[in-house]
Amino acid sequence: MRFQVNRDIFSEAVSFAVKLLPQRTTLPILSGVLIETADGGLRLSSFDYEVSAQTTIEAEVEEEGVVLVSGRLLAEIASRLPNAPVRFTTDEGKIAVACGSAHFTLLSMPVEEYPSLPHVTGRSGSVGGEEFATAVSQVAVAASRDDVTPVITGVQLEIGDDALSLIATDRYRVAIRSIPWQNESDSADPVSALVPARTLSEIGKTFGHSGTISVAISTGEDRELIAFSAETRTVTSLLIKGNFPPVRRLFPDTVDNYAVMNTGELIEATRRVSLVLEREAALRFTFTPDGLTLEAIGSEQAQAQETVDAFLTGPETVVSLKPQFLLDGLSAVHSEFVRISFTKTDNPNKPGPVLITSQSSKDQPGTDDYRYLLQPNLLLR
Repeated sequence: MRFQVNRDIFSEAVSFAVKLLPQRTTLPILSGVLIETADGGLRLSSFDYEVSAQTTIEAEVEEEGVVLVSGRLLAEIASRLPNAPVRFTTDEGKIAVACGSAHFTLLSMPVEEYPSLPHVTGRSGSVGGEEFATAVSQVAVAASRDDVTPVITGVQLEIGDDALSLIATDRYRVAIRSIPWQNESDSADPVSALVPARTLSEIGKTFGHSGTISVAISTGEDRELIAFSAETRTVTSLLIKGNFPPVRRLFPDTVDNYAVMNTGELIEATRRVSLVLEREAALRFTFTPDGLTLEAIGSEQAQAQETVDAFLTGPETVVSLKPQFLLDGLSAVHSEFVRISFTKTDNPNKPGPVLITSQSSKDQPGTDDYRYLLQPNLLLR
């Protein structure tokens, strides 16, 4: 196998292929990147039985072939090569990489032991790349990081005829966002897919600048898969098995008691006041017609308080919220103003979840269909 390729294109392709691979794989062979000559160029692939990545690039192929090489090592080397064409040659189990005055010799891995990459067929459609990336960043932050309950470490994708909804929860909060979906399947039946949040976040970042992302879902088989494709790149992921909790029912249809604030001002005030808090402690938020007061009692040596403008509709309300959970929701609201709505429970001594949504202006709700529901802490009186 012998080829020459542009350094930047090659480095970017290798980086993409290894990005989703875990730092430590169960089998050493799964840490490799498969490089094949195809259609006058190169195809680079990686697969660890849970996630796969594949991309094609242009190259000057002098001798066709296929080789398997340590992915992360090749990515490190490719990212540090000098600004010159990369020459790649294989000979009797060894790989020579030359670029300018730099020369590397690597050992190849046994290609015959590498697994076949998955192929996904099933319900398909497409979404806008930028919209999808934004939706993923808004929702994935609410997914659980506790592997004890795998079903809530993922983001639930729910596909209808013309909309794709993304939902995540860690039991303390729920985030949901809907974006337009272009159905490209004969079926219009709803379908859902539970995708690992880490994988989906990387896919959102990788494909965010693509005009359109094609999505295909294969369910009802032993290995349920989802595939995302844009331009010359494809990523597949094994779906999480299990029933995602029915969190949609937690969102109220209407809320009469709410406050509207400047998003940036509230973020900065929350960050400042929470400086005196001990870990896992909550802030007290008091909403009155005069504005919002944030209070933190960190210890006998440190307390903090700040007031920001707020436009309150309904009675005065006091809630206690974990600052980082609140900041996650506020940072996902891509609007100048934010609305915090106060829901009710049957127990008057137990506050209901607060609902965070975007607000186009002081008087006009946002239009991006993003909702973030956060459970308050019990107030210490």
